[in-house]
Amino acid sequence: MKTLENMTTIEQMEEVTAKLKERAVAAGAETYEDRVKVQTPHCKFGEDGICCKNCSMGPCRITAKAKRGICGADADAIAGRNYLRTIAAGTASHSDHAREILHVLHSTKRDGNYQVRDEAKLLRLAKEYGVKTEGRDIYDVAHEVAEVGLMEFGKPWGHQVFAKRAIKSRQDLWEKEGIYPRAIDREIATSLHMTHMGNTADAEALIRQGLRTGLSNGWGGSMIGTEITDILFGTPIVRKSEGDLGTLEKDMVNIVVHGHDPAFSEMVVTACELKELQDRAKSVGAKGINVVGLCCTANEVAMRHGVRMVGNFLQQENVLLTGVVEMMCVDVQCIFPALASLAACFHTQFVTSSPIARIPGSIYVEFKTETAMDQAKQLIKNAIDNFKNRDPGKIYIPANKQPAVVGYPCEEIIHHLDGVTNSHVDELGSYRPAVDAIKAGVLRGAVGIVGCNNPRVRPDYSHFEIMKELLRNDILIVATGCAAQLATKAGLLNFEAKWACGDGLRRVCDLVNIPPILHMGACVDISRILLLVNGIARDWGVDTTALPIVGVAPEWMSEKAVSIANYVVSSGIDVYLGIEPQLKGSAQVWDLITQGTRKIVGAGFTINTDPKGLVKAIIDGIEAKRAALGI
Repeated sequence: MKTLENMTTIEQMEEVTAKLKERAVAAGAETYEDRVKVQTPHCKFGEDGICCKNCSMGPCRITAKAKRGICGADADAIAGRNYLRTIAAGTASHSDHAREILHVLHSTKRDGNYQVRDEAKLLRLAKEYGVKTEGRDIYDVAHEVAEVGLMEFGKPWGHQVFAKRAIKSRQDLWEKEGIYPRAIDREIATSLHMTHMGNTADAEALIRQGLRTGLSNGWGGSMIGTEITDILFGTPIVRKSEGDLGTLEKDMVNIVVHGHDPAFSEMVVTACELKELQDRAKSVGAKGINVVGLCCTANEVAMRHGVRMVGNFLQQENVLLTGVVEMMCVDVQCIFPALASLAACFHTQFVTSSPIARIPGSIYVEFKTETAMDQAKQLIKNAIDNFKNRDPGKIYIPANKQPAVVGYPCEEIIHHLDGVTNSHVDELGSYRPAVDAIKAGVLRGAVGIVGCNNPRVRPDYSHFEIMKELLRNDILIVATGCAAQLATKAGLLNFEAKWACGDGLRRVCDLVNIPPILHMGACVDISRILLLVNGIARDWGVDTTALPIVGVAPEWMSEKAVSIANYVVSSGIDVYLGIEPQLKGSAQVWDLITQGTRKIVGAGFTINTDPKGLVKAIIDGIEAKRAALGI
């Protein structure tokens, strides 16, 4: 049995970062830590959300002397508008990701660059979409499914098809409150229109549209992105992998895939496995090709190929500072523009691939579905040829590396639960063993820990401390995104991590043969958590608001995270935040997101920047839910 001694601590991670920082200084390069210093202190008006630049009469800011902007908008209107615009941008990011994946599905051919890997899931989705399948070629079905999916973005009438997956009590509430999500693009456009100068100044109306826009992401864009990615590249299954900077190899050609869109990274990973390219790598003196993932792309390729995860968001510069990366290939979202100048301090080729994420100083290769494999092969050849350009004096690979078990979509969780009992198996699968364990108190509840890491706080520390305390209190964790990668780096994302659990959770892990933290994928895959919680509520026979299950984003950073938080809350799940939203300049808006939404959708935000205070609030909240259920 492993013990605390086998875990990588935050202090050990920070020691590695400090050593890599020394190498940045020696190379004359800056890192995010340097930029944090020169950006501190932050603008107080921006922090409080009470600066408005939505027209050219300003910008206006609210102060004790100036309580209204030039148009008359007060702090509540300005903060509410800024908040809604943030949600709209986050929704657009995840949803545009889904749109691109649908276009890839529409391009699939039996002998093409992209094929259908999960035909069973495609056929299930075709039935849900009303697409005929009998007697048809699977690719004809795929193309029509893609066309129906694309209509979810701009259809003039109706609501999101996937919203019908929610339990009836949720759908009825959304209808009653006027927040049932319509076309994705309509909700984004409506949000921007509402926040244009001269429109909505009522804070509650803005918050309500934020809930609706978030729902169009969670039960629309994100869920579409996840479903279609599974169809294209295979629904994840449990795999073993590894994580942290020690996954880089000194004697191999190192290629890093970074970003969020798996269409690009899948092709790079597939090409790296070709014998002709492995032989080419050996011909230049390397032992082979080592492809590793960074940020959410890491989660995508880890759970479908077992590709190792080199790090999360705030490690992207550290990866280059090791001096052994021949090429970093990026697609979209969470990519530092600073990577281009940092790569120039080393031999690394920094390649951008999407017109959505153009970065000065990069090698831009627009990735196209019709030429995807040829482009991937050429990039890998370029990386191999770059191996000889390493500077031995700049090489430093940290030893930090931990094993990980990844790939727990809802299908895999149900499969494992079916191993406990087959007493209730239906088309949707059953979560009854999990329900029974929670009712019995063997599990106190479950928590979805998601989100980025953030230099406003000690990076990864909140994730680490909260995870340890939840496990000790018999609370199962599901994790996505950068939070899941922290669990990997710490050594908590594997079967042996049950040493960190209370007796009840440890028994569950042994019985079901699962680790105490279940890796559910990338940030777009938080839609999987929606379906998981929805399924548990269905099998329990209660609304999602009653469940001792909550969402936690201890170190969230991006606009996507704000959209996610709103669709989770709108789905009846309380959300606990460790970073304050930029809203404190409006007492009304702050009250609306922490208390007001509870009157609308039955859930809201609890915000505490102290990890110990936040985890206590989480546990107290779960126990209060249990008490209300009489268990």
